[in-house]
Amino acid sequence: MRSRHSSIRSAIALLLVAAVILGFGYILFDLQIINHEYYAAKNSAVRTYKIPIEAARGDIVDRNGNILVTNKQANSIILDAAYFPSRNENAERNKILYNLIKLFEKNGEEYINNLPLELKNGAVAFSDDEEAVSVMKSSAAFNVQNYATAQNCFDVMTELYGLEEYGVGDALKIGALRYELTLNMFSIENPVTIAKSVSSETVAAIKENKTAYLGANVKAVASRDYPDSTIAPHILGTVRKINSQEYEQLKESGYGISDTIGGNGIEAAMESVLRGTPGELTIKIDSDGNVTEEVTKNPVKGSTVVLTISKEMQLIAQKELKKTCDGISRSRGAGAVVVEDVHTGEVLAAASYPTYDILDYYDNYSKLAKNSRQPMWSRFAQGQYAPGSTFKPAMACAALEEGVINENTTFVCRLNFQYYDQPFKCLDYHGTENVKQALRDSCNVFFYNCADKLGIAKMNEYASMFGLGEKTGVEISESSGVLSGPESAQRLGRVWQMGDVIQSAIGQSLNLFTPLQLANYCATIANGGTRYELHFVKSVVNSSTGSVDETNIAVAEELPISSSTFDIVKRGMRMVATQGAPAPVFRKLGIKVACKTGTSQVKRNGITDNNGFLITYAPYDNPEIAVASAIELAGSGTSTASITAAILDYYYKNSADIPSAQQPGTIIQ
Repeated sequence: MRSRHSSIRSAIALLLVAAVILGFGYILFDLQIINHEYYAAKNSAVRTYKIPIEAARGDIVDRNGNILVTNKQANSIILDAAYFPSRNENAERNKILYNLIKLFEKNGEEYINNLPLELKNGAVAFSDDEEAVSVMKSSAAFNVQNYATAQNCFDVMTELYGLEEYGVGDALKIGALRYELTLNMFSIENPVTIAKSVSSETVAAIKENKTAYLGANVKAVASRDYPDSTIAPHILGTVRKINSQEYEQLKESGYGISDTIGGNGIEAAMESVLRGTPGELTIKIDSDGNVTEEVTKNPVKGSTVVLTISKEMQLIAQKELKKTCDGISRSRGAGAVVVEDVHTGEVLAAASYPTYDILDYYDNYSKLAKNSRQPMWSRFAQGQYAPGSTFKPAMACAALEEGVINENTTFVCRLNFQYYDQPFKCLDYHGTENVKQALRDSCNVFFYNCADKLGIAKMNEYASMFGLGEKTGVEISESSGVLSGPESAQRLGRVWQMGDVIQSAIGQSLNLFTPLQLANYCATIANGGTRYELHFVKSVVNSSTGSVDETNIAVAEELPISSSTFDIVKRGMRMVATQGAPAPVFRKLGIKVACKTGTSQVKRNGITDNNGFLITYAPYDNPEIAVASAIELAGSGTSTASITAAILDYYYKNSADIPSAQQPGTIIQ
């Protein structure tokens, strides 16, 4: 006889079977009867993705339409998530990437590797890029402790990406590409570039064997190209990949995590117009996994930025600056030169030396950054120099306007000048001199007397009118400089002494100005008192419509200085060019010029040297351009005159014969 317990178990089993059958029955009823339309629609739904198509950046040209920066077409290899194995399919992903790496290495291609891990003496080690190591350890990547070793990071990577079956060398290579996908948030909406500017052989191999390279695609992209990559690198600037912070700030404006952005110079300053308008690729994936693609919006190239500089004058400035600096010292010579239109504030040329090739900026960045001569530093915009006697025309204007001297006032120079209990000297025995003669001979004693009567507050009032010690308004990064005075001394942690007033009068003490400021100061004297905001951008030409947006000429200040004062100062500067030390150089030119030299003492590593300066405008009777040069270790401003003479010679031989623009009707001459 069956036991009572056995009967109960059988009954329970039957009930469970019945419940399962009823459950499946309900599911089938729900699928086929109650919600048939909902599930049918869901099963046939098409997933749609919108992918931005990067627009080519706009060109940068000089004032005559000569191309300085443009684009070249190149093939890049991207990974497309619509076709690539999913993130859970590690083995499949790694196999495809390994196939691609072997192809790249066979054809001598470089592929993206931002993984800061490498093999050193047979062991895994960090690269020298500390910032990259920090990013790798962060929660955005491997999420390890700050104290994690390189081997710790490698072990986490190996487990995360399923690389256990590969040797250390191959694991690092595959891991580098997997890491790139992680950094760039790889998805259908976000394809990731893994190799740039690849050969036609690599393109053909990938197109012909889609199985081995599943998900890899060829993308024609525009990259920056330079007819001459040595021209004006400090002005043009560079482009680079957007960083994570910039992406967070700009993603609402349509930027992607892998987009290119202006890094510095005009490329950065004019990013909004150079970037262009991205297009749109629509990808649809149906329930069977079939993928269709359609360009639903074409990209629009960025606008053309027309600069104020003249390519040929820029080349002259760079060549002559290099010649002068190398002539002083091939290992230490350095300096800058700026050329300005005195009636518009347009910068016609601006050169810094030592300089660099833009194409070397990223390939040799570490070497350039460690170079003690600082070739990447823009001396014309960021270099701050004690201007020496080039400051004296401003002092003369202040003294004349304030009535402490007139055209005929004289002071006697016997080398020495006693200011309270402090002795000061002049460089020569000048005897009795008026203001014009004092400018010609650069007599310190004359201007010591002016400073004594004016005081530092009044001196700085006039210096500020000329824009000295403040930014000029150019689009690129620039220093503001320093205007000597008690406030500056306090800010710099120095004690302001009475003797600083006297030293300030001859462009020493705390006075520090940029070559851009010196050029603009000279131009303001030349044009009779209108100080313009300097600018490098002449106009912007819309690539779609051809419309031209001109940069407005902006007046920074109309100086309340009389024409008679300017006339006296100009005559003194003319005497420098005809009777002073630079006269033999300028006498050879077929035009009249006015100028002022300057020398300032600097200490480097305990050694005292002299920097040389020269501000010049021409023609004397009807000024058109101003030139300012600052040459380190030059000894005197006169030794820089050959740079200015070459620039003026070129300008007046070619100003009536401007080359025609490459885009007639669109580039403003």
